[in-house]
Amino acid sequence: MYFPYLRGRQFELIALRELVEMSLIGENVIPIVEPVKMSSTLVKTLSVFCENDRRIALILNPQVGSFELDKKEEKNGKNYDKFIETTKSKCVIPTHLMVEDSSRIISEWAHLGINRADEIIICTDEDFLDTYSECFTKESPIYTLIPDESEYRREIHNKRVMLADKFKKQSRNTDYAKKEDEPFSNDHLYYKADGYVGFSDYSVIGHDYSDSGFAPYAVAIHIVYFDANEKLRVKHFVSDTNDDIHDPAAKFSEAVGKLVMWNQTEKLKTYGIQQLTEMNNNENYPGLGVVKKLSLMHHLELMNNYLDRKKKQ
Repeated sequence: MYFPYLRGRQFELIALRELVEMSLIGENVIPIVEPVKMSSTLVKTLSVFCENDRRIALILNPQVGSFELDKKEEKNGKNYDKFIETTKSKCVIPTHLMVEDSSRIISEWAHLGINRADEIIICTDEDFLDTYSECFTKESPIYTLIPDESEYRREIHNKRVMLADKFKKQSRNTDYAKKEDEPFSNDHLYYKADGYVGFSDYSVIGHDYSDSGFAPYAVAIHIVYFDANEKLRVKHFVSDTNDDIHDPAAKFSEAVGKLVMWNQTEKLKTYGIQQLTEMNNNENYPGLGVVKKLSLMHHLELMNNYLDRKKKQ
């Protein structure tokens, strides 16, 4: 089971929505969304998962972004009402990040009818392991995401999911050109043998969160793929004319051209790759948000296909 952990930015949400609408991810992929804004895109994405009977995990105590402030603003009232209604669906799994006052929050959830055994818990801070044990003495969460470290494995035994940031994020896009091809993850090969029921990562976006955008000097496209041993690697396709921020369309053309040439040998056929190939052939620049969306869609579809194949073997 794969649990991609995503922040609820617009293009990440649209990526999830389109994957479900096109039936490109199934029951082996359960996305985890930490909402960063109260938006119609968030509500629509949750609704699409429900309409298609697909599960999605929603963090109800997000620790980044402006979600907690947004939901209190009058202008977001209609979206918030729809959001609350959607979260009542069985397809939306209530998910909690362990924090200082987790005991109080989880107890309040119980009074609201959210059973401990129906929750997903994410524990990435060793200081909260005792609190976790106190909260789940009688019932275990449906899944618990933890780092693959001995301190966590000793305390948490049931339905563990391995969580790790596999993307080696660089401070500048130009830096990806220094190592264009590198290992990404082997967790999908070994998670069961290591005592886990699933694995989780932050895809090709990474754990670090920032709500500020900027015009990059370089365009970089990150594509994961399997090597001959079914290990995941990531290939970085970086533009060449990177002296200033002007003409991002030309930079995209340089980067996507490299991807298309490489894929003539690799022959990846996901929706994301097909769309990027068409954009190259038609000399179309969709904007950097769409490029990120398609790279993410490719990764999730690739993992879905892999898990489907393994399930049938």
